[in-house]
Amino acid sequence: MASRPDVSFLRQVPIFKDVDPQVLRALWPSLKERRMRKGEVLFRAGDPGEELFLIHSGIIVVSKPVTGRVEQVLSRLGEGEVFGEMSVFGDEPRRSATIQAETDAVLLGLHRQDLNHFIESSPRDAANFFLEMMRVTLKRVRDSSHLVAEVTRWGLEATGLDVEHR
Repeated sequence: MASRPDVSFLRQVPIFKDVDPQVLRALWPSLKERRMRKGEVLFRAGDPGEELFLIHSGIIVVSKPVTGRVEQVLSRLGEGEVFGEMSVFGDEPRRSATIQAETDAVLLGLHRQDLNHFIESSPRDAANFFLEMMRVTLKRVRDSSHLVAEVTRWGLEATGLDVEHR
């Protein structure tokens, strides 16, 4: 991890775009760099989790187990995107999906305790952070709803049901 805070990168991450640069400089030492090789799994659905991650570089695949070793790809995330927030903010500190590197990647992890310190020490910036986090979350819910509808349609078509006529 670079010793000098990379505030310009953090400002490109939507959840931090409206956070004061001075606060971002103070937050920087809390971010822990994690390098991943192509194909490496960071964690699997159901694993315990205490941190969220920012993608500094690379592409990450988010998937959900379907059956056995079969996984449904939910999304691909790139530079500046965030994941892992559900286990940090949710009602259960468990991972909801599997995360795997599609390419070599560099992640920046932010532990729950460091995030709580940020929230307590900078409430106004935390409000901006949570507004953007809500936007990210709502987009993911919308994308998941579309995926569920598409998978349901595929299942109906596979059964031979005429989905176009009622």
